Amino acid sequence: MEPSSPVKLIPLTILLASFLAAIAMPSLDEQAAALVAWKATLPNKQALPSWGNKTASWPCNWRGIRCGRQAGQRVITRMSLPGMMLGGTLELLNFSAVVTLARLELPHNELAGRLPLDIQLLKELHVLLLHGNQIRGSIPPVLANLTKLSCLVLSHNLLTNQIPDVIGELESLVVLNLSSNHLVGPIPDGIGRLSNLIGLDLSNNILDGQIPISLGNLSVHNNIKFLALPGNNLTGPITKEFGNLVSLDYLDLSQNRFVGCIPTNINNFTKLATLELSENFFSGNIPNQIGDLVKLKSLKLHSNELFGYIPSNLENLTTITALYLQNNHLSGHIPQSLGDLIRLEELRLGINELRYSIPKSIGNLTKLHTLTLWRNQLSGEIPQAFENLGNMKQLELQDNNFTGSVPNSLWNLTKITTLYLHNNQLSGPISQDLGSLVNLKNLTLSHNRLTGHIPYSLGNLTKLRNINLSHNQLSGPIPQYIGNLIGLTRFQLSNNNLSGALPPGLCVGGRLQKFTASDNNLVGPLPTSFINCRSLVRVRLERNQLSGDISEMGAHPNLVYIDISLNKLFGKLSQRWGECYKLTMLRASNNNITGVIPASIGQLSQLRIIDLSSNRIQGQIQPEIGNLTSLFNLTLGKNLLHGSIPQEIGLLRNLEYLDLSSNSLSGLIGGSIEHCLKLSFVKLSHNHFNGSIPDELGVLVNLQELLDLSDNSFVGTIPTQFGGLRVLENLNLSHNALSGSIPPSFQSMTSLSSMDVSYNNLEGPVPQSRFFEEAPFVWFTHNKQLCGLVKWLPPCDHTPMGGHYKKSKLVFLGMIPAIMSFLIIAVLVTMQCKKKKLKAEGGNRIQQNKLFTIWNFDGGNVYKQIIDATENFNETHCIGTGGYGSVYRAQIPTGEIFAVKKVCMMEGDESFNREIDALMHIRHRNIAKLVGYCSGTHHRFLVYEYMDRGCLATSLKSKETAIELDWTRRLTIAKDMAHALSYMHHDCFAPIVHRDIKSANILLDRGYRACISDFGIAKILGGDVSNCTRLAGTKGYLAPELAYTTRVTEKCDVYSFGVLMLELFMGRHPGDFLSSLSWKCMTLQDLLDTRLPSPKPEIASEIFKVITAAVQCLEPNPSCRPTMQHVTQLFCKVEGPITLDHLHAEFIVPAQYHGCS
Repeated sequence: MEPSSPVKLIPLTILLASFLAAIAMPSLDEQAAALVAWKATLPNKQALPSWGNKTASWPCNWRGIRCGRQAGQRVITRMSLPGMMLGGTLELLNFSAVVTLARLELPHNELAGRLPLDIQLLKELHVLLLHGNQIRGSIPPVLANLTKLSCLVLSHNLLTNQIPDVIGELESLVVLNLSSNHLVGPIPDGIGRLSNLIGLDLSNNILDGQIPISLGNLSVHNNIKFLALPGNNLTGPITKEFGNLVSLDYLDLSQNRFVGCIPTNINNFTKLATLELSENFFSGNIPNQIGDLVKLKSLKLHSNELFGYIPSNLENLTTITALYLQNNHLSGHIPQSLGDLIRLEELRLGINELRYSIPKSIGNLTKLHTLTLWRNQLSGEIPQAFENLGNMKQLELQDNNFTGSVPNSLWNLTKITTLYLHNNQLSGPISQDLGSLVNLKNLTLSHNRLTGHIPYSLGNLTKLRNINLSHNQLSGPIPQYIGNLIGLTRFQLSNNNLSGALPPGLCVGGRLQKFTASDNNLVGPLPTSFINCRSLVRVRLERNQLSGDISEMGAHPNLVYIDISLNKLFGKLSQRWGECYKLTMLRASNNNITGVIPASIGQLSQLRIIDLSSNRIQGQIQPEIGNLTSLFNLTLGKNLLHGSIPQEIGLLRNLEYLDLSSNSLSGLIGGSIEHCLKLSFVKLSHNHFNGSIPDELGVLVNLQELLDLSDNSFVGTIPTQFGGLRVLENLNLSHNALSGSIPPSFQSMTSLSSMDVSYNNLEGPVPQSRFFEEAPFVWFTHNKQLCGLVKWLPPCDHTPMGGHYKKSKLVFLGMIPAIMSFLIIAVLVTMQCKKKKLKAEGGNRIQQNKLFTIWNFDGGNVYKQIIDATENFNETHCIGTGGYGSVYRAQIPTGEIFAVKKVCMMEGDESFNREIDALMHIRHRNIAKLVGYCSGTHHRFLVYEYMDRGCLATSLKSKETAIELDWTRRLTIAKDMAHALSYMHHDCFAPIVHRDIKSANILLDRGYRACISDFGIAKILGGDVSNCTRLAGTKGYLAPELAYTTRVTEKCDVYSFGVLMLELFMGRHPGDFLSSLSWKCMTLQDLLDTRLPSPKPEIASEIFKVITAAVQCLEPNPSCRPTMQHVTQLFCKVEGPITLDHLHAEFIVPAQYHGCS
């Protein structure tokens, strides 16, 4: 018999293979059982009621299940359950029972756990959709075994670690979406092998490194259409190989750290409809070649460092609908040719350096709905051609130099919802035609020169939510029709010349949150709708002529801030104020309020400031006031209060400012205020307090601004403990019945600038010090027998009466030490003059009226060398300006280089002496080293060691130098600054407060050692240094409490340090960042300087500690801030193994507490 031919055996082979496959394939019953078993593990078991119910085609009719035939057998081929919120995990699904699946679609189901390794059993799988879950861990490399996979979507999960390179073995893959995870590391080269790929989305991860050259291989079949890589840490320039992807119609590389110029071969992408390169560090000009991408519909290049002109050939982009160029350094004019882009719907050019006027051709863009030109240097008038922009919805022209009136052309834009024209120089009246903008929601015309009345037609704009007309010259009444604006949430009218009454329907819609109308001439009562408005959050009505009864006011559960002071309001404070649980500030001073302070105010646990002064409030201070533990300002002066100070005031441990003056309070003052150890200002004058002044007041060592106990009935002696109040500047004990002497301990009160003890029964000597010798006589008048060196006081007589000879003898003997001292000084001066004369050579004399010293050098010689080296302080040698003078670089012939600060002769005496006094007492490697000084009639300067790299502010401003300040160097700077401040606050002879900690005062040497400099406004607490009561420091670094107190403590430096730390790691001052936040959760990555690559985990952990400490330093309440000693301990704290992803860990950033709107 002849053997069978191979051809005849083929059908038999196929049949045998099908038979074997059918034997290995699970049955439909087995698959159903596996699904029911998985359902039993799900938290949301009710979501799949059909699973487990037998039907004619069981289980193929279950929800989300579809069947088909494989190897002649009916099996499950698809599981599709999108958005069911099932919960559970895929790790408990028996994948061996569902190996027939061709599609597995479980997006948005809150699935947790990891991707199980058994998923590799799904050899028939074509589509795997698991996006929008909570799957964590790594992408398993075994996915490469799913060779039939054409669509893989794992986006919006919690996947970590690197993308496995073997993913490049999925040669059938058409769509790959791994976006919005926590994937790290570089983009693997293997992705370049996915030659069938049409769409690739790796956006919003933590990928770093450069785009691999292999990605250019995706052009082999010209399939790739969609490429999205935004929201990563990708760096470097865009390589020329990237230009091979000529089939792309969507390219998004935004929100990365790409540098260099936009490549000129960008015109290879002739099919591009969307190009997004925004929020990177691209520099240079916008290439003209972009004008060749004639199919572009969206071009977004914003938030880079592009400069130069806007290319005129953008006019070629005739299909473009969105053009984003804002937040760059573009200059010149807005091209007239942009008016040819007639399909344009969005044009954003804000935050650049554009000049001149807006071209009239912009009026040709009739489809435009968004035009933002804000924060440029544009000038001229707003074009009349804007009347053609009938589709305009958002127009932002603020922060420019536009002049003229608000053009009538704007009133034709009836679709507009947002109109921002603030911070310009617009003048003239607001037209009644404003009422035609019936869709308007946001209107801001503040900070201009607008005049006339607020148009009554404003009442027609019923969709308005926000109105800001403040800081103009508007007059007349507020239109009554404002009551029609039932959706109004913010209404700002401050600093105008408005008059008349508040409109009755001010809060008739019940949504008004912010209403400010301070500094006007408003009269009449507060409307009922306003008094009962429960939505109010912030109210400022101070400095008007408002009258009326406020007795029903107080039911405002969302109110945070209210100031109704300096009006003519009357009535009582109701118990309803106790419902304002969020209230932090209550100011109602200088009105005609009567009644008592309601006890319910004690329920306002967040209240920090109460000012009810200058009213006619009666009754006693309620003991419930002791519940206000956050209170730091209590001002009740000039009222009709009686009774004693409740002991519960002693519970206000955060109280710093206390004014109970000009009332009818009586009794003893002991047992209460001496427990408020943070008090800086105490005014109890013009009351009926009696008894002795308690010795315990001497423990209030933070008293700085004022202690005023005048015009009471105190008796007894002045406590000697007052000598411990070493930072007190003003003391008034006048008009009492005090007896005894002024304690000698007062000589220790070195900060005093005024002290009034007149109209008492004091006697004996006035303490001997320069302060008392120069004190005016009126401070001591009308006492019993005070004597001493004060002018007009009699000298003290320590001899018995009638002993003239003895008296003369004592006087003569007392003169002997003075005579001897004079002779010794005369001899020393003569010797010194001779010594100087011998040292003078060649006619080059140092003037005799000059004091000059420089340690380790010949002072006279170096003085001349410094004058020569700076060419008598020529501006060409100036390297910066300090707080009270200029700084020069001086290199003397021996090679040494000094930084010489030349002090303004008229203004710098106090600062000059203060800086010397501070730096003579401190030696620390991170504090600028003072090596000498000169004080004379022609020159006054300080000589410092020279710091090669200048100040930290300059290094952070430039990208080149900022990149050199890597994360390790910034950490070192942070720790150095913390140690230096800790030394100043805790380890010096007396605490030194710098008062001007900022990046411009941090100097760097060649090795990046950081030093604190510029001690011109420093304050030595308790030292013999005059204390400034004026506000000192730099805006943006000042502690918020300095807005309402002049008390200087170490915590002021702590706050500035917190700002400095954010600036150090953000790479820019955080002012806008902080002021735009309330309390907001942020991640570390949200804050870090985007010019540097992401820090490694161990570095991120250290940075997280620094930022966490900095956040604590920014606490609005100074008592809640850590000390610098504690900060250094936080920095040095040793952590265990790093398990937390610090880059994405959250912490809370506090906003500054402002005492104004």
